[in-house]
Amino acid sequence: MNKRYETIKRAKDGAFKYFGLFCTFFGLIMLAIFIGNILFEGLGRLSWDFITSYSSRLPEKAGILSALMGTVWIMVMTALLAIPGGIGAAIYLEMYAKRTRFGNIVELNIANLAGIPSIIYGLLGLEIFTYQLQMGGSLLAGAMTLALLILPIIIVATREALKAVPRSLIEASFALGATKWQTIRRTVLPAASSGIITSVIIALSRAIGEAAPLIVVGALAYVPFVPTSPTSDFTVLPIQIFNWVSRPQKAFLVNASAAIIVLLCIVFFMNAIAVYLRIKKKIKY
Repeated sequence: MNKRYETIKRAKDGAFKYFGLFCTFFGLIMLAIFIGNILFEGLGRLSWDFITSYSSRLPEKAGILSALMGTVWIMVMTALLAIPGGIGAAIYLEMYAKRTRFGNIVELNIANLAGIPSIIYGLLGLEIFTYQLQMGGSLLAGAMTLALLILPIIIVATREALKAVPRSLIEASFALGATKWQTIRRTVLPAASSGIITSVIIALSRAIGEAAPLIVVGALAYVPFVPTSPTSDFTVLPIQIFNWVSRPQKAFLVNASAAIIVLLCIVFFMNAIAVYLRIKKKIKY
């Protein structure tokens, strides 16, 4: 009876193993087909004129300059708004906050906020920043909305980086007479810097591909100029891609494929930096 049970158990384990391999390779194959189709359609459209031209109603003259610069603006402003607050909140929750019932509720809600759909943050930004604070569809309103979106991600990931710092380093700092803040500033943060930077880059990589919250806030689909200040109207690459995909002309779909390639290159580059820092951290420790 036991042998039969062991045989059935091994068979189930083997079946689950191959099912997992099938799911993994199926996902990779679908991703390869998707990226291959994008490259096949869009590589021929990529050119310096395409990158440096403004959007146009004529597909052969349309470019991504305003969307690309809007993306750069929104990412820089989002980083300036979200990084200090996210890292500061993580340091407080991990190093200073007491383990109380209220603190546990706060931590649980932060973790839940990291999984809320982005469209909810768009509605929140629309009500608070666009209507209540009367920012309109400006870069500042979009950046503040995306900052709220990635703030829980930065907090959760930064706390994990702080937890990974060896306890012996912290105790050694205290033993040498350092205060708590000196220990955090000179020991904990340098030791966790790779993990913190990685979490920030991953959070920004998510924000750079978001279109739904920015559409809700009031980002435009057609902007024939480069933003010059935080109060300027703007568009970003995901919204430009969405606009072109919704057009019936085949040439606009080719433009969308070329813009997707540019967006993928930006995201892959940011994630490559995060992977490099993660590997460097593992080698260091």
